[in-house]
Amino acid sequence: TFEALQLYIKLDMDGLRQSVIQMIAGEHIKVNTGKFQNDMVSLRSADDVLTLLIHLGYLTYDFDTKTAWIPNKEVQQEFINCIEDGGWEEVMNSLRQSDELLSATLACDSNRVAEILEEVHQKNTSIIAYNNELSLSVTLSLAYYSARNDYEIFRELPSGKGYADLTFIPRKGVDSPAMVIELKYNKTAETAIEQIKAKNYTEKLEAFSGEILLVGISYDESKGHSCVIEKLIK
Repeated sequence: TFEALQLYIKLDMDGLRQSVIQMIAGEHIKVNTGKFQNDMVSLRSADDVLTLLIHLGYLTYDFDTKTAWIPNKEVQQEFINCIEDGGWEEVMNSLRQSDELLSATLACDSNRVAEILEEVHQKNTSIIAYNNELSLSVTLSLAYYSARNDYEIFRELPSGKGYADLTFIPRKGVDSPAMVIELKYNKTAETAIEQIKAKNYTEKLEAFSGEILLVGISYDESKGHSCVIEKLIK
C-alpha cells in the first residue's frame, strides 16, 4: 500500500534517501540482498529496506548485475507521492522545476539551463555527493524528470566511439528534437560539445529525429555550472 511504501522509504537508514532519489531519477542501484532476514521487521540497513521493496514488487531486481530500479512510470509516481512532504522539499522543488528546464533546453537558452542546474545541484547537496560526474548525472536526471513524458531517456547509451552521458529520444508521435547531453567536471562545456562530435554520439539518433540538440554541461568548483547548446539539422 501507499502507506507501507511511505513508511519504508522514510526510514532513517544510511544511504537509503540517496538510493531512492537515484531511482526516482531513473538510475539502477546496487543492492546487497544477501543479508535480508525475510521479514518486515528486522530492517537494519538500506539494503534490507530495498530488498523488502523488491519482494513487495515496488522494485525490479536483476540477479546478474545485482541492481534494482523502479519498474515503470506508475510506480515512480507512487514514490514521488510518498516524498511530497516531510523533509524531501529540495527533491520536490527540483522535480517541479523540470518543466522549465526542458523548455529552456529546447529554446537553446543555455544561460537559464545553467542557472536551473545550479539551483537543483546546490539544493540537493546534502543528499547527493556534490563534486563528481556521477552526482552531476543523477542531478541532471532528476532535473529533467518531466522530459520522460515526451522522451525515452537513456544513461550512457552506447553510441559511435563512446558513451553519451544522457540521450533523449523522442517518443513515437512527439515532434521534438532528440538530445544528447554530455557532462564534464572541471572541464569546459565546450569540451563536452567537442566530445559529442568527436565520438559521433549522434549516430544512434539519426533515425529518430531530423533535429538534434547537442548539450554540453560543465561543473567547475570555482565557476559553478555552465552550458553550451548547439542545434544540428539534417
